Amino acid sequence: MKVLSFILSTILVLSSCGISQRSVKEQYNSVASNKYDAIIVPGVPFHGENWQMTMQMRVHWSNFLFKKGIAKNVIYSGGTVYSEYNEAKVMALYGAALGIPSGSIYVDTLAEHSTENVYYSYQVAKKQGFKRIALATDPFQSGTLRSFIKKHDLPIDLIPIVFDTIGKIDKYEPEINADLAKEENFVSIKKRESFFKRFNGTLGKQIKWKSEELPNEKLRRKYRRKNRLAED
Repeated sequence: MKVLSFILSTILVLSSCGISQRSVKEQYNSVASNKYDAIIVPGVPFHGENWQMTMQMRVHWSNFLFKKGIAKNVIYSGGTVYSEYNEAKVMALYGAALGIPSGSIYVDTLAEHSTENVYYSYQVAKKQGFKRIALATDPFQSGTLRSFIKKHDLPIDLIPIVFDTIGKIDKYEPEINADLAKEENFVSIKKRESFFKRFNGTLGKQIKWKSEELPNEKLRRKYRRKNRLAED
């Protein structure tokens, strides 16, 4: 009942944002025949007990895409942000417990904001030589990150969660040893950063880009002026 309530409330939110389940299904169907070297799965806070529904959906969706052969590898992304548990490491533990081979699981432990989930995971993918990459998350987050991906001309497709499909999956919570994902000397981002700095981070304004990663000279000049190039 809780899961159904969550899905219904999420659908209402998505509808208000102009994201329909029909368009989500169409988007999924347009990429479902592809074979991706890796999918990026953004993190969700974990507080040492049960996973929350958003993490549940994202991890099970990543497992579904892996088992369907749509994704060869999974990159879980997220730092130690709101609790002492590293988000990427927690999701990696859950992904492995669901049956994804450890050799197909990678983590980005640097990201503290959704735009950083994309950027730092893309760095992981490039390091591994992955060419075909997709972002696999809920439709709302896919929608909010679409413009960031497009603006920076990143070769990343979108595979939003299809609620009709995820609703048919047994979204059980496997047992993990969450202590393996604990970080020492943890300080919450709320104590490290002001609200406005966190908001800028959400917009991707804390990312230091390499000049060659940017798609055009206009962005290079803009980011150089704002001290957002790694070599400056």
